Amino acid sequence: MIRYALHCDRDHAFESWFQSSSAYDSQVKRKLVTCPICGSAKVDKAIMAPRIVGKKGRGPAAPPPEPATATTTPEAAPSGPTSLMMAQEKELRTKLKELRDHIVKNADNVGEHFANEARAMHYGDKEHRPIYGEASPDEAKSLIDEGIEVSPLPTLPEDRN
Repeated sequence: MIRYALHCDRDHAFESWFQSSSAYDSQVKRKLVTCPICGSAKVDKAIMAPRIVGKKGRGPAAPPPEPATATTTPEAAPSGPTSLMMAQEKELRTKLKELRDHIVKNADNVGEHFANEARAMHYGDKEHRPIYGEASPDEAKSLIDEGIEVSPLPTLPEDRN
């Protein structure tokens, strides 16, 4: 993973992580990298100093300096915390949350009995109905091996807090 200091054509400075330098180039070319402050897709890398780690036991040679970019003016800065997520990621999270909410609203939570309930319905011992619950990775694999379709509920980072 590579962290780049970036700036847009309106001189807003921000950082973002990319899998590789070619991933960054590809995303910029497709206009997927946008400024979280103004939404501009005209984004460039800012000059960054490399982070150099000293010899074992000495810790970092020096703290990394701030990226050499223009800073935002107070009137251009947003009033709330700045999110570094791209618009596409926000949209994906919204859709995953909607899917999860729909399942929770329209299915029965069977808790730790999920594997047993799914098997009973699959083999005709119980009437089919939408359910969700908890299963260990081994239980889920066993269900799939038996031909029982299961999918994990999408969990978002804010659900864990």
